[in-house]
Amino acid sequence: MTLSRSALRLIAAVVVFLVAAVAVTLLVLPGGGNGEDRAPSEPGAAPSEPPRRPVVVVKVDNVEQARPQAGLSAADKVYVEPVEGGLTRLAAVYASRLPEAVGPVRSARETDIALVRQFGRPVLAYSGGAPEIEPLLKRAPITLVTDKTRPGAYFRGGDRPIPHNLYVRPQQLPGQQREREPTPVTRPGAAPEGGTPVEARAVNFRDARYRFTWSAADDRWRISFNGSPLTTREAGRVTAGTVVVQRVAVREGRQVRDSGGQLSPVAGTVGRGEATILRDGTAFDGTWSRPSPEDPTTYRTRGGQRVPVAEGPVWVLLTPR
Repeated sequence: MTLSRSALRLIAAVVVFLVAAVAVTLLVLPGGGNGEDRAPSEPGAAPSEPPRRPVVVVKVDNVEQARPQAGLSAADKVYVEPVEGGLTRLAAVYASRLPEAVGPVRSARETDIALVRQFGRPVLAYSGGAPEIEPLLKRAPITLVTDKTRPGAYFRGGDRPIPHNLYVRPQQLPGQQREREPTPVTRPGAAPEGGTPVEARAVNFRDARYRFTWSAADDRWRISFNGSPLTTREAGRVTAGTVVVQRVAVREGRQVRDSGGQLSPVAGTVGRGEATILRDGTAFDGTWSRPSPEDPTTYRTRGGQRVPVAEGPVWVLLTPR
């Protein structure tokens, strides 16, 4: 039987309609289409990862008028930075838990720009900076928060004179909703073989003296500063699970001077150098390495074995070579 041209056209139209209908059905059924903007179809499929809280870094005063500080006991890491006149200032890093208040809060330094880049896009809470470094801070991938830009997150204490009485409430900083997961900044692990048992280690800057004494009862290093126990208002004696003496190159900053005319030093935290890692009552002499500002710092023995940190807070002292 020979079909007429009109019959052939009708059959072709029906075939095209059926093919189109099948395609539409595949797109709307579970598993159809390209998978974009579609919930997982298989039972038990993992949902997308919840948003994480950005890491918070707070610049903390460390002169005599500022002690005892608030909030140091809750920090995951504390960096000790050299500043003008041979003094030191602290950069307290918060990720796993947020204390009610941290301070006294002081100004940022050029050292902080590269130092905090290893934490993604962190929130840097500080009380301002020298005009020479403010443009550098603003160009960096850092969320900058001062008492001028977010006054509701800060308050003044009534027991100390300005500038040693400014505190910040970390929970009120950007992105710190409690339902968000924390961003880990330390990865504890077992110590390698070897090392040298030590009971105490002193680390001296030109006008700041630290001492770390191993306490088997606490399973921590007890910290002293300028001959006295370092304490916090909320938790008493400050301790650390790991102490890193990280020897770094220090250069003069961009003509930033203190009130006495002394230049502000800049500690280099990208590159490599020598380090001593104290953990578990043992000292490991070795090296530190950080290839780029986005990379974390890794520590190894002289034989090349990685030295992970112990459980508990980590204190890193950026000491001049």
